[in-house]
Order: sequence, then structure tokens, then C-alpha cells
Amino acid sequence: MADRPPLSGWSPGLDGDVALRDAYAGMPGDPALAIPWYVRALENPASPLALPGAIDLFGHDCIHIVLGRGMLPQDEAFVIGVTMGASGTLTRWQEVLYQWCSRLVYRGPYHLTGFDCRVFALAADFGRRSGIRPLHQVAWADWQDRSVAEVRAHVGLTVDALLGAFDRERALRPDTPAARRLPHGGAVQRR
Repeated sequence: MADRPPLSGWSPGLDGDVALRDAYAGMPGDPALAIPWYVRALENPASPLALPGAIDLFGHDCIHIVLGRGMLPQDEAFVIGVTMGASGTLTRWQEVLYQWCSRLVYRGPYHLTGFDCRVFALAADFGRRSGIRPLHQVAWADWQDRSVAEVRAHVGLTVDALLGAFDRERALRPDTPAARRLPHGGAVQRR
């Protein structure tokens, strides 16, 4: 098995030509059992406390790839925000609850800062307004042999829409490690 990059260094970018399976194979991460109980309580669909957009770890990781986001807390905030927002059922109190828990209960790499929570809110709004299908309902295993571009098309997501969201995020604070590696409009092929 090839060496995987550390969590902080991995980012899939917006390459649409790679198969979802291949992108997933190069992704670092922990097994589902390593995810703390407090994260699983809000983000796992099997939990009675699950928030809108709750999804298993495999699906969550596939969403990282489709959204072109790495594994830094700011990236997690974006991925979770888009997923919850695209669910079509996220209420304001649920959004506030997630932000409160991610700042005050979540620990280690799951902890979000106040700025990360701003990214989460921006991403939730993007998920609500973009018209993409609910990402937590996609049968991700069925799309493994398709290109990331095909998966994006299936969920109704364009690279241009992502670049617009990235630009809005970068405008909040362009100096963060996650913001510095976000692609700009002229730097990617629009697939």
C-alpha cells in the first residue's frame, strides 16, 4: 500500500478526471471506530441525535473529494456545512447547535474555531442555495468507478459554483492554510 500523506497535507483539488475510487484510495484518515462518540452523536445517521445531512464516514470522505476539500478543520467545516445545508431540512437552531458543539464539546482535530464556524455557516448557505441534491442521500458506493466530474454532475455541482464559494470563503480570511491552497478560477480545468 502506498504511503498516504498526513491529514493536514492532503487535499484532492478539483481534478474531475480521476475516478472517485482512486481519489478515495489516496485519502488519509482514521477508521470509523476512531471517531469520538460526541462526533458520532451528531453526524452519524444511526444516532437518534443526528443532525440533518448526517452520513456515514465513507460517504463523508467521498464528499470531501467531490467538494475538493482537504482535512484541516476549516475544510471539515466547509464539507459539513455544505452537506447539512444541501439536506434541505437544516434549521437555524440546528446550525447554531452544531456550531456550539463543534466549538465547546468537540476536541482535537474535530474542534472548530470561531472562524471555522463562519466557514461552516457560509458553506451551509451555499449548500442551501446551490440547488445540489442532498449529499447524504447519494449512494456513494455506486459511483466509485465514475470520474469525480461525473459524480459532481450527478449531484448538480459545478466547478464554477465551488470556485465562487471558495472565493467567498477566501475573502473572509485569505491567510489560513486551507484558504491558501484553495484553487482560483483560472487555475483549474472546469470539469
